[in-house]
Amino acid sequence: MQQIWPFRSAHHLDDADLEQIYLVSGDLSRPWVQANMVTSIDGAIEIDGRSRPLSSPADQRVFALGRDLADVILVGRGTAIAENYRGVHPDEVNAERRRRLGLSPLPAIAVVSARCKIAPDSPLVTQTEVQPIVVTTTTAPEQRVAALRRADADVIMAGDHCLDLHATLAELAHRGLLRIDCEGGQQLLDAMLDADLVDQLCLTIAPVLAGSNPSTATRAPRHLTLTSVLHEAGHLMLQYRRRGGEVQADHPRPAV
Repeated sequence: MQQIWPFRSAHHLDDADLEQIYLVSGDLSRPWVQANMVTSIDGAIEIDGRSRPLSSPADQRVFALGRDLADVILVGRGTAIAENYRGVHPDEVNAERRRRLGLSPLPAIAVVSARCKIAPDSPLVTQTEVQPIVVTTTTAPEQRVAALRRADADVIMAGDHCLDLHATLAELAHRGLLRIDCEGGQQLLDAMLDADLVDQLCLTIAPVLAGSNPSTATRAPRHLTLTSVLHEAGHLMLQYRRRGGEVQADHPRPAV
């Protein structure tokens, strides 16, 4: 992995370099939200209902760093279920980094579900070393809320019929959870962006054509090769080419 803009050097980035790029240093006086998103070239955010097929080792490295630097991981119920979320375990974070930065040993998981559709025997609740958080509304079924509280989940009421994301962040801040790593899905990310609550967006573009419209999505994703990256005035221009799509000239170009 190399940094092409702003360009500093051609060397491959180590963990210290990445931490310097992604870390927001200093004491925070308000909730600070980083959002993570991976997409195909043509805008698909998942394949067969999951984002992981679009990911890569480099993307997973940055994804893991986001967790390392967070007090809490905020995720929508649909994504949590589809991606089989559970609590973060000690072997999944850089313990030395978190100690050095003054963070708790492990980040909490906060799942957003307006109707509180999180089962008390879900891995999110049962397979965790940190008390799980469920964000729901005051109109969620009382029996679901009570069942989660009996299972030792911290249930936050934020909004009546619709989730109030400003109230959600305020409640997380009240618990000392200011560094928030939002991992999606699309509905939650859209709502966070609409409410202007995202401070930093980390976007990975996978070199894949997957079909952004579910009704026309390709059955087999097509992988391409990144051949050029240009940047000017905040605009990033990427060139991809089909693998094996190089054009062979009939005659070599004359030397200049």
